[in-house]
Amino acid sequence: MFITEFFDNVPDDYKSEDEDNSVPTLSDVRKTRLTLAQINKIRVMDDLRKYEREQEIVLVQNQYGSTEEEAEF
Repeated sequence: MFITEFFDNVPDDYKSEDEDNSVPTLSDVRKTRLTLAQINKIRVMDDLRKYEREQEIVLVQNQYGSTEEEAEF
């Protein structure tokens, strides 16, 4: 979880209460196993976050990066 998620609304695709079937009980002593669908969803979410981060970096570079004219001085 990111600290920004406390202040910003989390997109609906990141979390679904309907798919959360991992409510542990006191008698649960084993680790839960991930299904292939869950692993694929995690991979897609990771790819999406990576793409969003790359776009954010490009935006920051455009805002604060120096141009060629400024670099000559």
